[in-house]
Amino acid sequence: MENINNVTEFVLLGLSQNKKIKNLCFLLFLFCYIAIWMGNLLIMISITCSQLIDQPMYFFLNKLALSDLCYTSTMTPKLVTELLAERNMVSYTSCMAQLFVMHFFGGIEVFILTGMAYDRYVAICKPLHYTVIMNRQKCYAIVLASCTGAFLHSFAQCLLTISLPFCGPNEIDHYFCDVYPLLKLACTDTYRVGILVVANSGMMGLVTFVVLVLSYLLILYTIRAYPTESRTKALSTCSSHVTVVVLFFVPVLFIYIRPATTFPEDKVFALLYTIIAPMFNPLIYTFRNMEMKNAIRKMWCQKPCFIGRQIIM
Repeated sequence: MENINNVTEFVLLGLSQNKKIKNLCFLLFLFCYIAIWMGNLLIMISITCSQLIDQPMYFFLNKLALSDLCYTSTMTPKLVTELLAERNMVSYTSCMAQLFVMHFFGGIEVFILTGMAYDRYVAICKPLHYTVIMNRQKCYAIVLASCTGAFLHSFAQCLLTISLPFCGPNEIDHYFCDVYPLLKLACTDTYRVGILVVANSGMMGLVTFVVLVLSYLLILYTIRAYPTESRTKALSTCSSHVTVVVLFFVPVLFIYIRPATTFPEDKVFALLYTIIAPMFNPLIYTFRNMEMKNAIRKMWCQKPCFIGRQIIM
């Protein structure tokens, strides 16, 4: 049967219809978005303009910060402007485009985190072969594979959604276009599509999360025999990675691992991986990492001080 689309635009209901809550959320998420840009740009500039860029771990961290910026920018500006509008409309084409781009950059983030876990595994479990295994060609190959995997995931997700007919109503109970709220609006049986969405998003997230947990458990097992100083450094680095992984994956799994249903709590959990995680990632990696703190000091403190001394002289 041919799919018929009578819907040319959707209405995003957003986080709340209460005017006071919307004004409060506007200030809160505007601050969060500015913090996301400042924090991730700080990391990117500090790594790119220092010798840390030659190390695979910081090479991946630089790419993670970039993917965080792109990922959150697919929805946060729209969310902030929606909070000031009375009625939030989005065209069918823009909705599908946002769905594709969001899952593309989200997929890149998932695979980059996996690449970072692999880097830590090689550095700690095979230190003598680290420079050979994690050469620059391997790092670029991991980033390319991350982009390819993310594209295939996002393309499949978008294809499943585009194939659905939308006859009305057209109100999306969310603050951005996502698969499950759209499945709820489709005027056809979405059971099979829902299973495919779980297989594409939910299982991808679950398998990746399990692999990440197992890799860090293996690292913890390996460092038992390390000297105290080396063990402390390894634990400090890995704890930052684990914190970021948990902060991102737990809400993602809550939404995508279950059958195609929606709950009121979905909006809150979505905020965790679309806004809160990208905002806290720079803080987590900076405060728990002495090399990052030193690089930031050299970039943003010593140069101005040196310039000041030159002016005084």
